[in-house]
Amino acid sequence: MNQHSFLIIHGLGGSGPAHWQSWLFHELKQQNFHVSYPIFSNYDTPNKETWLQELSTAIQSLPKNHRKTVITHSLGCILWLHYIAGQTKKIADHVILVAPPSPTIVLPEAKSFYPVPLERENVLRAAEDTLFVYSTNDPYCDIEDSINYLTLNVPSISLSNMGHINTKSGHGEWQWILDQCLNHS
Repeated sequence: MNQHSFLIIHGLGGSGPAHWQSWLFHELKQQNFHVSYPIFSNYDTPNKETWLQELSTAIQSLPKNHRKTVITHSLGCILWLHYIAGQTKKIADHVILVAPPSPTIVLPEAKSFYPVPLERENVLRAAEDTLFVYSTNDPYCDIEDSINYLTLNVPSISLSNMGHINTKSGHGEWQWILDQCLNHS
């Protein structure tokens, strides 16, 4: 088995079998990577504290001697930001935050996740490198709102017209995200 582990963190509503996160899980497993893809409790009406405990358990289950890459989507990005706000050391080598929802428009189903801790120091401390991935027409975070994440001053990529980068916007098999993962392994 490769000495690299991946942790995939879904968002509100989970990801489902046709989502790129599920596809990515299977692709990485086929290449003999250790991959954790936990399903968090009550994913349609999540509780931040419960999800933080479940995320902590998932992180602790990763092999200690492996390099670690974390891949999040949507509310999973905000969950990650909350988690790292309470940490004092590096957790992962690489983090890819895909389609974070607006940090200023509270999602009623996930109100316990707001306000969002947007602290650059937390992001820099938690991983060697972090990449934010946005879409120019994300219905959950318009381009003006994505500026809130850009103020963290870490690398970001803006993808043209990819919606919320989920199954509804046609993102099941997504070679780009697999390539990003493999480039760091």
